[in-house]
Amino acid sequence: MQFNFRRTSMLQEPLHIIIVNDFGFVNGGAGKVALDSAKALSDRGHRVGLFCGVGPVSSDLKGRDLQIVCTDQKEIISDPNRFRAAAQGIWNSRAADEMNRMLNGYNSSRTIVHIHGWTKALSSAVIHVALKRGFKVVITLHDYFIACPNGGFIHHSDQTICRRRPMSLSCMVSNCDRVGYSNKLWRVARHFVQDKVGNVPRGVKYFISLGEFSEGVLRPFLPDGAKLFRVLNPIQVSSGELVDVEQNDGFVFVGRLSPEKGIQLLVQAGKIAECQVKLVGDGEERDRALFLNPGIEITGWLSSAGVADRLKSARALVLPSLLYEVSPLVIWEAAALGIPAIVPDTCAARDMVEDGVTGLWFRGGDMQDLAAKMRLLKNPATAARMGEAAYKTYWSNPCTMERHVDSLEHCYYQVISDNTAVQSSNSNGSIPHE
Repeated sequence: MQFNFRRTSMLQEPLHIIIVNDFGFVNGGAGKVALDSAKALSDRGHRVGLFCGVGPVSSDLKGRDLQIVCTDQKEIISDPNRFRAAAQGIWNSRAADEMNRMLNGYNSSRTIVHIHGWTKALSSAVIHVALKRGFKVVITLHDYFIACPNGGFIHHSDQTICRRRPMSLSCMVSNCDRVGYSNKLWRVARHFVQDKVGNVPRGVKYFISLGEFSEGVLRPFLPDGAKLFRVLNPIQVSSGELVDVEQNDGFVFVGRLSPEKGIQLLVQAGKIAECQVKLVGDGEERDRALFLNPGIEITGWLSSAGVADRLKSARALVLPSLLYEVSPLVIWEAAALGIPAIVPDTCAARDMVEDGVTGLWFRGGDMQDLAAKMRLLKNPATAARMGEAAYKTYWSNPCTMERHVDSLEHCYYQVISDNTAVQSSNSNGSIPHE
């Protein structure tokens, strides 16, 4: 179900909300949404707590009217003690104890425990504690860890989308992990504990989805009777003049330069289409990208202002990802400037681009089709027309923090007033085929 944005906090009693996230600082899109929403909800008069595993906690959260609990543990991937990391990732007992203590100060009938991230440090133990004590738990589906052991439905060995049923025998024997098969087995063990002991997602009734595509992938794996709320992630951009894309000539990518992001696909398509490719970001694919197309530009990581400047100089944004993705906000950031986007039809980004109107879809993984779409937007008039449409579409319904919190409040009040029980899990979910 999808709810219209509307402000409710002035009409109903303030809520108690505990925001749960692996990190107490912004380390990516999901973390930014979690922490920014905690601040915004507090500013509206709700009693807000933040529970996290990895510090330091962002300085702009301290000094606010927020209760902050941080277990001060390491992210499991960066912990040099690999035995401790493996155990913590499967079941973080310390985090469970701290969550139990935090919940002692909250009334379960008026409190929402909103989960943003738990797989990098906290584990499903914190969710288990909240469920066991009768708190209403809401999970935002920022990724696919609810269903898939590796969190992305991606087979890293050949960079293809995996369509095996998660946790089936076929899944468990498949070496899809980026690190190796031993790590895949650990992921399988973690997922088993998450399901059977943590009761995730079987015991959770309320979920927030970020778009039609990702919701369609995940819905078969949610419990029978689960309720989904569509709450789009916010971005922070100011309304300005429409960029004159006719004067620009670069095709820009923004993000991590890793194989699953389709970097090789993009730089080779750019060479075929004779388009200037600019990569904003860094990662393991940097050297390979330069080898495949020496004419590309790689900026490294830039500030938010630096990224905006690069987008303003782009003919188009290109997202060549081989992943399903969930909600790549850079699409909206580009649209807010009047920059059209080229995205795969096998990716959640297609929810954010109207094919042929605000940008173009290409066949996922198809280099020649991507090159053909880049050629289309080499035409200045075509790019200008789609850029203007993207600009008008975005600003007719902008994804602001205020509207995001309006929608969150409406979701929370619906959850608090709902007294029906969650039903048994749907264990026969499968991946939808294109």
